[in-house]
Amino acid sequence: MTSTTQIIPEACFASATRYYDTERDDTVGALCVFLALACGYDYRERRIPNYLILGMAVSGAGWRLYQERAPGAFWYLGQAVLVMAVLYPFFKTGGLGAGDVKLLGMTAGYLPAEKILGFLFCSLLVAAMISLVKILKKTDRRVRRGVCLSGPVFVSILMFLGGVY
Repeated sequence: MTSTTQIIPEACFASATRYYDTERDDTVGALCVFLALACGYDYRERRIPNYLILGMAVSGAGWRLYQERAPGAFWYLGQAVLVMAVLYPFFKTGGLGAGDVKLLGMTAGYLPAEKILGFLFCSLLVAAMISLVKILKKTDRRVRRGVCLSGPVFVSILMFLGGVY
């Protein structure tokens, strides 16, 4: 019979050393490739193509379907749709573009549910810092174009993989 003093440190050590489920590492690798492609399109053409968003959705839902069966795929799609529904008012008021809302939604589907708010906060915080730098660099204090949100989303995912949130 083992005592609780032997079990508790092992459980604490195991949860502290790994921030992310190892079964999803492959999907996060695919997500990073999709986000790098989205950054390229977004910075060059100022838009994110729908086929790239669709590829992200098929990849994420397909991997969840493979790992967790139908409930996993529905969970992915539910998370993505919920995030897009929450961000829809920002699109309607002109604060976010349609591609940005879809990108944030599809990316959030890859994450555990408890990490989505941290992901959104970090993504928008990085975008706000980039906007501030752009404003301070301009002499007339007006930014002609908004920030391409794909870059901050990619940075936020890298922060997540590094264990920041």
